[in-house]
Amino acid sequence: MEGKLGFVGTGTITEAIITGVFAEPNRAVEILVSPRNTDVAARLAERYPSVRVASSNQEIVDAADMLFLAVRPQIAEEVIRSLRFRPDQLVVSLIAAVQEAKLVEWINQKVDLVRAVPLPFVADRTGVTMLYPPELRTALFFSELGTAVECETQNEYDLLTAASATMGTYFGILERATDWLASQGIPDQKARDYLISLFASLGKIGAKSVERPPGDLRREFSTRGGLNEQLFREFEQGGGSEALTAALESVLRRIKT
Repeated sequence: MEGKLGFVGTGTITEAIITGVFAEPNRAVEILVSPRNTDVAARLAERYPSVRVASSNQEIVDAADMLFLAVRPQIAEEVIRSLRFRPDQLVVSLIAAVQEAKLVEWINQKVDLVRAVPLPFVADRTGVTMLYPPELRTALFFSELGTAVECETQNEYDLLTAASATMGTYFGILERATDWLASQGIPDQKARDYLISLFASLGKIGAKSVERPPGDLRREFSTRGGLNEQLFREFEQGGGSEALTAALESVLRRIKT
């Protein structure tokens, strides 16, 4: 998208998006970032000549053709209510835990509002970003940073938002398995290197097998009567799947609040 990009909130996701934008050689786009997180803002401005740290959040809103709201949910209402938006301005909220109705109330202006959940991988231009409602300019922008998934309904968007919360659990499984190996006497780094390579290979298999149900892959990689089958069976019997489902439903309830 041509024109100025503005980011109210300069945290991890903002940095990832901007890094992905400039991963395209000779990208000519002007970006304004919030002065609040001085370390990240200064780092981005130093790294990319087209990035400038604004004097205030209102300056960003006034200048941006495509405005991203990327503040923490805890301060979102205070920050957004203090800003004056332009009619029909394209506003992309990256605040996953704040519903559309609240955003509309806080913005208090008829804008083109889109909600999006970009993941950190947009920095490498391999991220998948879901957005709602479907919006061409926003979809094209995030397609350049990987894949854009346009949700047709609010419920679809909420469900995928909840599913995206499994990232920490993925690394939590890696953490627990690494700790267990270390407790059995294997050097921590060796355990970590082995498991990371194993998980990375499984991820590649999944990416190449998008037409196949995950259950098929699980069975393929679980020899009947073998160790993988045993581990998953005991995981199920120990309440692992029930705990995961309950956690996802709890996250979904929070999202819908």
